[in-house]
Parts: sequence; structure tokens; C-alpha cells
Amino acid sequence: MEKYGLIGYPLRHSFSIGYFNEKFRAEGIDAEYINFEIPSIKDFKEVIAENPTLAGLNVTIPYKEQVINYLDELDKDTAEIGAVNVIKIIHKKGKTKLIGYNSDIIGFMQSIEPLLNKYHKKALILGTGGAAKSIFHGLKKLGVEGIYVSRTKQKGMLTYEELTPEIMREYTVVVNCTPLGMFPNVDICPDIPYEELTPNHLLYDLLYNPNVTLFMKKGEKQGAAVKNGLEMLLLQAFAAWDIWTKDKE
Repeated sequence: MEKYGLIGYPLRHSFSIGYFNEKFRAEGIDAEYINFEIPSIKDFKEVIAENPTLAGLNVTIPYKEQVINYLDELDKDTAEIGAVNVIKIIHKKGKTKLIGYNSDIIGFMQSIEPLLNKYHKKALILGTGGAAKSIFHGLKKLGVEGIYVSRTKQKGMLTYEELTPEIMREYTVVVNCTPLGMFPNVDICPDIPYEELTPNHLLYDLLYNPNVTLFMKKGEKQGAAVKNGLEMLLLQAFAAWDIWTKDKE
């Protein structure tokens, strides 16, 4: 039986384990999906060594960037992004090869593209972690110029205090890549000037629990288009499965 799994810490809520195990049951695939909750990336080698039938992994917070040092190869887009959320594991002639991919970028692009219009040329990316990097590169591929928004001053980034009315008029796509507003902390949201939003704005939240976050509610109140991250989550899961099963002998 092949194994697939997820590495991260903590793994209080995992969409992937339910999705993939249900898929395996429904499609009669002889495989299982396991959560590997590892408190340190140093435990990654142990996961690989102790699971010789492991064929693929998803990677979540906080290891999307840290895991790169343990991989043998990255695909081109992933190398540019600098964050991995899918690992393909190839066992051949007694050797194990680990290749890093990023399905976040695929899921995000497929999800947001139908919502983009002539007003959407520039985007504010709230957050600076691995997911934010995927979003930055996905938007770039779609012809939208992104800039990161950070809590602290960093070169080439904006801080929340610098989000002036002029900036908000210019940057009409806002993507929340932070955990602010995720269940159970549903009464908080990123600190942007929501009063500057208009019907020309698009607010995209990578969160999907709750279904409508406070970030989205405040956008809707101003007439902005809003979307949560559930479709992206599903699309990136489809892409992960394609990556794991492509070119299998």
C-alpha cells in the first residue's frame, strides 16, 4: 500500500487527510494518507526513512520554505517562488529522490483568474510567508503586479501604516495570506483601511473557515468582490495528485 501524507506543525485541522482518504476509498485506490505532525523540520528525514512506501507529501506551515534544504530537486516555478507545498517521492534502484513543487500557485491562479477585470492591475499581498510568495508569483503570471504588506518595515514592501487612500485606489486586488480571521478567532481581520475600498476592488482570502471572514464582510460592505480560499484548496489538491501520479511507471 502506498502512503501519502502531510507535514506541518501544528496540524489541528487538516483538509487534506479527509479529502485524500475519501478519494482513495471512492476510487478504489490502494493507498492511505497520514498526518505527520513534526515539531521540527529536523524530524523530516525520520519521516522519509521510517515510511519506505511514502510516494508523496503535502507541506504546510511552518515548513514550506524550511523543507527546501532537504530536497534533491525543485521544479522551475517552485525554485522561483522559494516555497514548497508538494513533494514527489521517487524510489528507484534502492535510492529515494525528493522533488519539490508548488500547487498553491496552480490552485490560486485557476481560482482568481475568472474574477480579474480591467481594474485589477496591482495587488496588495498581506503577509510575507510561503503562501504569500506563491500568490506573488501567481499574480505575476496573470499580469498583476503585486507588493507585499508587512507588519514591520522591510525593503521593497509596504507596512500597514503606509496604506494611504492613494495606495488603496491604485492597488485594487487585496489578498489575505495571513491567519487573521481564521476560526475560532473570527472577530479579527488584517488592519487595512476598509473605508477606502470600492466596487472596483477584489478581496481574496486564503482562509476558508469561516466561509465568510471578517475581511470579506468588510469588503462586501464597500461593494467589493470577495472570495475565500476553499476553491483554491480543492484545486491545489487536484494539482498535487496530478504531480504525484504523473509519469508513474
